Amino acid sequence: MDKDFEYNTLVGIDYGSKMAGTTVIAYIQNNQICLLQSFKKKDADQFVLDFFKDWHIPAHVFLDAPLSLPGAFFGKGNDYFYRLADKAVQAMSPMFLGGLTARAIRLQDNLTKGNHLVKEVYPGYLARLLGLKEMGYKGDQTTLPVLSEIIAKLLPYPLEILPQNWHQFDALLALITGIRFANNQHQQFGDDSEGVIIV
Repeated sequence: MDKDFEYNTLVGIDYGSKMAGTTVIAYIQNNQICLLQSFKKKDADQFVLDFFKDWHIPAHVFLDAPLSLPGAFFGKGNDYFYRLADKAVQAMSPMFLGGLTARAIRLQDNLTKGNHLVKEVYPGYLARLLGLKEMGYKGDQTTLPVLSEIIAKLLPYPLEILPQNWHQFDALLALITGIRFANNQHQQFGDDSEGVIIV
């Protein structure tokens, strides 16, 4: 694989509440891993769309949010709360997340119109696979620098700055999922007809 070209198309997003300032984009620029976080009381969805306005090549976007509804809504099975993928990785129900799910699906539609490919990811499950849960993932803030140094070794370029919060950390895990996907090292959960989660 041409690392400089392929990896530069990958973007990881930790997707948060619309106005909370907790949405983070992890991307590669000038051979560095960069982090960009939304601001409180500013529209996170517009923040993401504005970021991609300056993106001149099709991106592969790895988004931490549900991008589909349970199959029961479309005559597949009788579970209206969980998809097969949610059960496999023990993720929250897309229905419980409600508005965030609707926003994520709309964002996917908008990005797809710009020729970007959007995949659903789950950083929390990747953290379990990497053994980070036992080391304090999303626990005390003092574990953040230590775990950041660990995942930095999984990145193809150095970090511009270490993550300052768990939202930035999860955006990096989303980007690492993208790298795993690009190298065909990922795992896929769920059913294509209902929606899959990439880890």
